[in-house]
Amino acid sequence: MGLPQGSVKITGLNLTGGSAARNCAGATRRAALKLGTLGLAGLTLGDLLRLRAEGSAESNATGSKDTAVIMLWLDGGPSQLETYDPKPEAPSEYRGPWGAIPTNVPGMLVSEILPLHAKHADKMAFVRSVHHGTGDHFAAGHWMLTGKFGATSQSLAQKFPSVGSYAAKVRGANAAGVPPYVGLPAAESIYLYPGYQGAAYLGAAYNPFEVDREYSYLGVTYPLPSRPPRCLELFTPPDAVATKKRMSLLSGLDRMARNVDQSGVMDSLDKYQQQAVSMMMSGRARDAFDLSKEDPRSLDKYGRNPWGMYTLMARRAVEAGVTFVTVDMPHWDDHSNIAVGHGVKLKAVDQAVYALIEDLVSRDLLERVLVVVMGEFGRTPRINTGQPGIPIPGRDHWGDAISVMLAGGGIRGGQVVGTTTGKAEYPTERPLKPGDVLATIYKVLGIDPAMAFNDFAGRPVPILDEGKAIAELI
Repeated sequence: MGLPQGSVKITGLNLTGGSAARNCAGATRRAALKLGTLGLAGLTLGDLLRLRAEGSAESNATGSKDTAVIMLWLDGGPSQLETYDPKPEAPSEYRGPWGAIPTNVPGMLVSEILPLHAKHADKMAFVRSVHHGTGDHFAAGHWMLTGKFGATSQSLAQKFPSVGSYAAKVRGANAAGVPPYVGLPAAESIYLYPGYQGAAYLGAAYNPFEVDREYSYLGVTYPLPSRPPRCLELFTPPDAVATKKRMSLLSGLDRMARNVDQSGVMDSLDKYQQQAVSMMMSGRARDAFDLSKEDPRSLDKYGRNPWGMYTLMARRAVEAGVTFVTVDMPHWDDHSNIAVGHGVKLKAVDQAVYALIEDLVSRDLLERVLVVVMGEFGRTPRINTGQPGIPIPGRDHWGDAISVMLAGGGIRGGQVVGTTTGKAEYPTERPLKPGDVLATIYKVLGIDPAMAFNDFAGRPVPILDEGKAIAELI
């Protein structure tokens, strides 16, 4: 069914109207909002929708939770054997290039390429028995990030909201003047933006705030960005004339028709108008993403690579009041040469995680901030012979044994949850699903996963259909 004359429809970053009628500010909707750009003020509609300031922070204003989550998303699928489920006694064709080392918790082992993890194992939980059974990147990524089966390689569209989007919707930010949900540099999954880290039917207002999309999906060996994040330009306090223009144009939006698409984005715009301006003016968000305010030695500690830099930025973000941060660490699909491919990446992850936990401890934030490290699936237990053109051993996709690391947020560290076979093929004790991992995250955030929200068809859908917070961790 078509839109009524004069109505406005928001699709992604585009806003198209059924009429070229002028608004009360004297500008046509089509001119002012073409390609989602509020041209007179230099503020895009995409910016406006993502500049939620508090997001739904008023829902948290009377609550007791001020917890936050930093999720390091290892897009492409890291090997369980090379990370948190090493098998030192397995045959060499399963064991892989590295053995296992003891940690500061007796009997708790980690891959020998993660020696810094070993120093903080008492604060970590290695969940080794997660499984969903699919080797499809898209299905697996959707499942791990939303808790539900939905997208596939044949049907890429996100079907359900991500864990970060629910955090933005239900909890909002922990402080005014910052977005509730941030993607560093810009949340992606399986080369899609925002991919399965988006809000789906919750509406674009709950998508992750992008800090610098031009530098998104960076591998660990990519040079550090040569300029400050693009979002800092947006947060530069405007002069009085520019501010007046912004306020005038935003006020004009108030008088637009409200009979819009089912996402209800425009219905929420009243609130977001003021929050957007508040966020630009407060300086809190700008400070969070401005690493020039950080001791230069901090980047040495986290690692002078994009993953280290954005993990440091994630720490600054949660300190400023952001509730959920995703740090993208992509390109783990090492079908060939896993020793070199995983080796370079794991050293960077080891350094970044160690520095993050050190900082959270020193700032008395670890009990409040949950750190999660995971990807969409594990890797095949038996090492292959490489792939065409690259005949160097690697590992393929494997959805039957997935390892996840959690630390902080009040969970009980110093333990392993679940076991797999001696070759890391599938769970033998305490089998868990993606929904169990996400239910644990929701527990830390104080969100009831039984809460329901209307989908695109207007039907109420619970946050999770299955899964319980992992009892051993709570």
